Amino acid sequence: MILSKYIPSIEWLKNYNKADLKGDLSAGLTVGVMLIPQGMAYAMIAGLPPIFGLYASTIPLIIYALFGTSRQLAVGPVAMVSLLTAAGVGVLAEGGTAEYITLAIALALMVGVIQFALGVFRLGFLVNFLSHPVISGFTSAAALIIGLSQLKHLMGVDLDRSSYVHEILLQAVEHVSATHLPTLMVGLGGIAVILLLKRFVKAIPGQLVAVLLGIIVVWGLGLADSGVKIVGDIPQGLPSITAPNLDLSVWQKLMPTALAISIVSFMESIAVAKAIQSKHRNYKVVPNQELISLGLANIFGSIFQSYPTTGGFSRTAVNDQAGAKTGLASIISAGLIVLTLLFLTPLFYYLPKAILASVIMVAVFGLIDLKEPKHLWRSNKTDFVMLVVTFFATLALGIEEGIATGVILSLIMVIYRTTKPHMAVLGKVPGTRVFRNIERFEDLETRDDVLIIRFDADLYFANINYFTEQIEEMIEEHGTESLRVVVIDAESINHIDSSGVHALEQLITDLKERDIYLYLAAVKGPVRDSLHMGHLIEKIGEHRFFLTKQGALDHIDRVLRGEDSSPRFSEYTLQTNLHD
Repeated sequence: MILSKYIPSIEWLKNYNKADLKGDLSAGLTVGVMLIPQGMAYAMIAGLPPIFGLYASTIPLIIYALFGTSRQLAVGPVAMVSLLTAAGVGVLAEGGTAEYITLAIALALMVGVIQFALGVFRLGFLVNFLSHPVISGFTSAAALIIGLSQLKHLMGVDLDRSSYVHEILLQAVEHVSATHLPTLMVGLGGIAVILLLKRFVKAIPGQLVAVLLGIIVVWGLGLADSGVKIVGDIPQGLPSITAPNLDLSVWQKLMPTALAISIVSFMESIAVAKAIQSKHRNYKVVPNQELISLGLANIFGSIFQSYPTTGGFSRTAVNDQAGAKTGLASIISAGLIVLTLLFLTPLFYYLPKAILASVIMVAVFGLIDLKEPKHLWRSNKTDFVMLVVTFFATLALGIEEGIATGVILSLIMVIYRTTKPHMAVLGKVPGTRVFRNIERFEDLETRDDVLIIRFDADLYFANINYFTEQIEEMIEEHGTESLRVVVIDAESINHIDSSGVHALEQLITDLKERDIYLYLAAVKGPVRDSLHMGHLIEKIGEHRFFLTKQGALDHIDRVLRGEDSSPRFSEYTLQTNLHD
């Protein structure tokens, strides 16, 4: 057993190059600085006191650095998971209360257990059932909800918590006259600072600058006394070790949210991990190990009062650009957060909530993808519809319902596409042994007595009716008067179940009644085994199996010319036109 397979950090620790320390140190400090305002801001999205964003930026980072396979992925609080936490826990308790905090921490444990179990049982492939258009539609809608949910902090008015865009906008319009102008100016100023620095001075973390300027302005001008809401006292010191709520009834209530977060957070994390890994060839991202490491990060994080975490897009990109080479960068980031918790939290007393709202709004509105729907409208109308339906379902029905809609849509499309796979009639490219779809290529050679059909999928119970119906249509279009052989190109068939075997058997019978014989070309071993176990090879005849389509045609020509004297072909004669 290779221990580094289960603890990937052993590999980079054992071979650590001192030359990498500069990059790891630079990236670790840069991401740590980003995490301070982001962590507190995302905790607000989750309905938690800001300090819990810092708690979530310590232990999970260290655990992932030890067990994760990506060396640049920056784990911690993210906007999407924070909103899902608020959506799930918010219906069970009032935001910010002790009960709410307990539930959020228990949710982290549940997410960790689910992800760990998925990884151990190698079920990471399940996330493939969420297609990219669905994820794009959901992410854009969720980003819109997250951003608009911060209007109450930007406007300085009390709005009821909601996961529905129309409710948020209606409340904002109703309370627009009550907008607190100093708060609005501080928030808009924060947005301007972040955007300007992001555009013109990317090396300077705009979020941290906005936080520092916000604190100075509010403290210097005494805006807290004028009604600008501030973070106030932030507990100093490390999080205490607590046992998360393990009450079964609580787990039952939180299970839908935990499942949603487990899937969405893993997809967000694995997507960015793979994107970054493509730039680095010295390691490989392993999806199931990623599930295990994210699960462990959430499990151990919950013991130290963390709410659910995952890998984030923006921080990972910054981590890579700043020179991170190994997981040590994440450990350094966690160390900086620990120092902040121990010594620096009093400095954030005058931090205006409007600044945290500006940090959130700039971050999440960048996730709204306008290019993808435009691209899909031009290239794939079906995927475009899936994206749009998921987008509006999330806006109208809510976050969890939006995810559920996306999953159902993805599954429906998987089922639909497997029940109606691509089939093509093939013709021969003149002067070659190459065969192509007659509908896509011109001047292909075809024969009146032979019809070659390619089936581009596994043959199983869900698509056998389509298979037989399409073959029937192709035969009718070809014409049965001169047709004597149907050749099935089985090159794309990797599996055939008992229903598929039965369908082939019925097809053989139906064709034989019309004096047409079935040939099979390029049959793979597993499919041949299934045909053998179903006693179909004997019925078809071993002499009607060929390695290539050209081999089948050559055999037919030899028999028609009476040149094939092999005993196994003796049943064929020129007069019977290949009939027994």
